[in-house]
Amino acid sequence: MISRARRMLFAGVAGAVSMVLSFSALGLAAAAPADDDEMPPIGVETFEYPDAAKIEKERGIILRKGDGHILLADCAATNDIAIMTSKVHPAQKPQNTYCFKVTGTGKSGYLALEVPETFNVMTGGHAVRATAVVDGKTQVIEVNKAHKTGAIGEGTGNDGETGILVELRLIG
Repeated sequence: MISRARRMLFAGVAGAVSMVLSFSALGLAAAAPADDDEMPPIGVETFEYPDAAKIEKERGIILRKGDGHILLADCAATNDIAIMTSKVHPAQKPQNTYCFKVTGTGKSGYLALEVPETFNVMTGGHAVRATAVVDGKTQVIEVNKAHKTGAIGEGTGNDGETGILVELRLIG
């Protein structure tokens, strides 16, 4: 028979060993990698438009941020939203027009952009709210099935007023 003193000694030794093992396991789990290159990058969605700098250089417009439901497209493929400008850029086909494709349900979408010298916004059936800056003042135009075009700046008949389209928003 084991004496009471020995049982307590064994219990104390077993407890001490388990504590040492658990602390060393925690220490290994919490140890940071030696080099920052070993850490994977942290993914943070900024909603910035992909290849915006390349598009600005090649197409002459600035695409800032969006939710991915309004995308710059080839006018021969789609004209869900068409932006008419008086500015001529060699990459525009057809001349003076930028086209955008609507993805998803067409009920919601957002794109912050900068299209200089815009005079008209047209839609192929999607309800769109376009925001422009004309002579330093904000102008909001709603284009929908009933009103398929919306005039901005010089498109309203006011000579010399050029509009800079700054936002497209689906309001379906």
